[in-house]
Amino acid sequence: MDDLVEEVVGVAGRDLALLRPRDAEALISEEAFAHDEFLPYWADLWPSALALSRVVAARALRGARTLELGCGLGLVSLAAAAAGGRVTATDWAPDSITLLERNAQRNALTLEALCVDWGAPEAIVARAPWDLVLASDVLYEPRNGVALLPLLPRLIDERGEIWLADPGRKAAGPFLEHAAETFAIETRPAKEIPQGAIHRMRLRGSRT
Repeated sequence: MDDLVEEVVGVAGRDLALLRPRDAEALISEEAFAHDEFLPYWADLWPSALALSRVVAARALRGARTLELGCGLGLVSLAAAAAGGRVTATDWAPDSITLLERNAQRNALTLEALCVDWGAPEAIVARAPWDLVLASDVLYEPRNGVALLPLLPRLIDERGEIWLADPGRKAAGPFLEHAAETFAIETRPAKEIPQGAIHRMRLRGSRT
């Protein structure tokens, strides 16, 4: 993973410099896809990540224990760290974690980065409850929603919240419908994802 380019993203008045692969498609491995249908989605900067990073960066996190699921290039986690959060960023792609650690150093930000599969989430469940859980554009495949539905309630308590940015994926509607059985969901538009939204989720019965 040597062919990298730098992209500078403006977030809440601060420029964050991201190294990212020049060509995400060049990272496709037929062997990895045959094993678990792995594709290098992590290597692109998606509009949902831009939307969520800007919302998070405008919030004073003041040391809040913050977890990102499916961090990809890590822009959202970097924005949360810049906003004062104690951030743990996770992705199932080892290359994502390696590059995020470099990007954190590049921006003089402190965070923890872990390789975590939602099918084996013990490392993050053991540290629950989290104050804030973040995820952007993670419902691109229905199986992701199937994995998240039982996981998310294990990550927060009545004081915590989940912010999920989605660009309007087909799987988002069924996911949110099922999630509404457990969570109170507040939906807010975001200009970066005009067909989608940012969904704020809290356990039903939680204090608002």
